[in-house]
Amino acid sequence: MAHFLGVGKSISGKAWRSRLDHERDALAIAQRHDLPEILARVLAGRGVGLDEVETFMRPTLRDLMPDPSVLVDMEAGATRIAEAIRRGERIAIIGDYDVDGMTSTSLLIRFLRQTCGDPIVHIPNRLEEGYGPSRLAVERLHAEGAAVLITVDCGTMAHDVLAYAAELGLDTVVVDHHLAGETLPPAHAIINPNRLDDLSNLGHLAAVGVTLILVAAISRILRNAGYFTPSRPAPDLLQWLDLVALGTVCDVVPLIGLNRAYVTQGLRVMGKRAAPGLAHLADVARLKRRPDCHAAGFALGPRLNAAGRLGQAMLGVELLTTDDPSRAARLAQELEILNRRRQEIELEAFEAATIEAEDHLERKPDLPIIVVAGEDWHVGVLGLISSRLKERFNRPAIAIGYRKGELLATGSGRSVPGFDLGRIIHGAVAAGILVKGGGHAMAAGLTISADRIDALREFLESEAALGGQLSEAPELMIDGALSAGAASMDLVDLLERAGPFGAGNPSPVFVFPNHRFAYGDLAGKDHVRCRLRATDGSELKAIAFRSLGSPLGEMILSMRDRPVHVAGRLVVDEWNGGRSAQLLIDDAAIAD
Repeated sequence: MAHFLGVGKSISGKAWRSRLDHERDALAIAQRHDLPEILARVLAGRGVGLDEVETFMRPTLRDLMPDPSVLVDMEAGATRIAEAIRRGERIAIIGDYDVDGMTSTSLLIRFLRQTCGDPIVHIPNRLEEGYGPSRLAVERLHAEGAAVLITVDCGTMAHDVLAYAAELGLDTVVVDHHLAGETLPPAHAIINPNRLDDLSNLGHLAAVGVTLILVAAISRILRNAGYFTPSRPAPDLLQWLDLVALGTVCDVVPLIGLNRAYVTQGLRVMGKRAAPGLAHLADVARLKRRPDCHAAGFALGPRLNAAGRLGQAMLGVELLTTDDPSRAARLAQELEILNRRRQEIELEAFEAATIEAEDHLERKPDLPIIVVAGEDWHVGVLGLISSRLKERFNRPAIAIGYRKGELLATGSGRSVPGFDLGRIIHGAVAAGILVKGGGHAMAAGLTISADRIDALREFLESEAALGGQLSEAPELMIDGALSAGAASMDLVDLLERAGPFGAGNPSPVFVFPNHRFAYGDLAGKDHVRCRLRATDGSELKAIAFRSLGSPLGEMILSMRDRPVHVAGRLVVDEWNGGRSAQLLIDDAAIAD
């Protein structure tokens, strides 16, 4: 396939390719559905068929919400929880410490409050307990009188802990979406569309999306049993779609099928600002525009995730479940402080990690995988560091943190398309180099003896080189070419009709050929802002996030004397009450 504008290797080392394989597909969509050509190109480039356009652009729960019973164990789990509600039994929840876990937990809390009262809730401390339910947590919940335990966004692989819960007499209902093994843990019900025997075709859902189906099933059972009365009405589940949208976007699951309806309608609920917690979180994040996926994923989500990364995830759950505006405001401020602290920790560690990575690459320019390690790097930011290294150097990266005098170190890795990082980490476990480790193709985690880090580096470099998995250059898919003058708010609004954008439905990327950087300057700690100027004199505001010190950032700041091709995504800029188009720069290349 030919390179877009002939760019085989951009300033970021990417090959530019056209996302649209066949122009006739876009033409057919435009003609049948009376759509502008540029919108038809975006739809066709994402594989939307002629007969799917209306459903894709107007996803509704009415059309896409399944009967809950299509999920294996849903009836068993919902019946047991409904029974506990009717009997007045204590219900306990163990949730994960990320945004999907927080929103899933918060959805259950809000539902149970309106049907039977407050549950007992436990979110593991990431720094002390790690992921998933623990024996100590189960023991405490049992001691507090819990009869039913619900695990959300975790539990599918917790064989020993759930066996212990069963010994204590707890009926456990697992609500999860992570890949399951051939053997499932002992539980009353395991509701997970990614268990091997589930044929629901809902494996793309985040845990919060599965949780909404669960509360719908419980509500139906209670309604049929005559539980709801004029004085105790059935909850309106649609009021919590803001939680579902937030968890879905932040867990980076594909925005296809039911997820599109969840996010489309959930963002509308979020825009009404009825939930004090999310409203105040938006305020501290200085969000002035109506909520969209970018705001959820890059403004609201990181502030909640900061609490989980620094071991205080319950603050996020409290924010999402409080109805007290004053308490919501205080909690939002606490999360903002935690997020700033997380940013400081991340930036300090990333700077050190970048220096180490550059040193490795200077000695071995063809290094297939980067492994860096640092003393006292916070475990909560290792994934962020490896992700930024991957983006900076266009190859898989692993960041490892250790403490002086401690025997074990923890690591987190991120990969690039075509390189199965999870497989190679499993190989390191089998070879006896790692204490434990696991993951999937694009991300992995590990625990290693601190004195074995060099051995791991040698093993991974050897295995990666043998695998020959990396392509010559990662690809950036392009939806078309524009000029600065064409990047209007009308165009941004038009493109939004193909949203919401995210995983599985990426934001349109356009190239602005033969433009110049009319201005370039530092924004914040590590962003670079600029203006693009076309040959006709028209200009467009633009920003390249986290690009300071990178080849892209240096190009923007220094290259104003020659034309360049600039690729990026158009968004709304609502600075100082205005509303204009802005480009989020992804990449650039020198124009021939």
